[in-house]
Amino acid sequence: MLLRRALYRWQMIAIVVLPVWLAVGWAIFGGGGWGTLGLVIVVPVAFVVLGVVALLTNVRPTVRQERALSWTDVGVLTAWQLSIIGTGFYGASATAFGVLAILLGIAAFWVAVWQLVTDGANRMKASMAEFERLAGEQSGAQAGSASGGSAGATGPGVRRPPFDDGGDEVIIIHEVRE
Repeated sequence: MLLRRALYRWQMIAIVVLPVWLAVGWAIFGGGGWGTLGLVIVVPVAFVVLGVVALLTNVRPTVRQERALSWTDVGVLTAWQLSIIGTGFYGASATAFGVLAILLGIAAFWVAVWQLVTDGANRMKASMAEFERLAGEQSGAQAGSASGGSAGATGPGVRRPPFDDGGDEVIIIHEVRE
């Protein structure tokens, strides 16, 4: 849990630190003039993509509740951020780290979206199950009091359909204006 919480906090710091590392690494380990043009494009893109993935991750209710990332987040984000750091050294393997960083960035985005949708669906299922449980209890209590306490066809275990109005008359008025 400690590692997951530490990476939860680091994720916000990394939005700024990793793009700055790419620029600082370029200044220290150097490159040509055409690489500077690439750097002008890559640093803002890295900033935006890191921010979007952090936003998608932090929007998830379980992440906000626990203040910790999931283990899937830890694996994908750690690999992605390490590949960005490796790119910042601009050595012989900088191209390989750059391609890896792009692929892992795409993977991190889709993993964040997938986990957000899955977490939302799980929460919705839990909410609906609780709603149905409470509705069953309420309709069971109403049916028990309406039948005078006898448990027959309208007992606490029997649920009425939601459109059943209990036998009362329903008047529908349809008004048409010209």
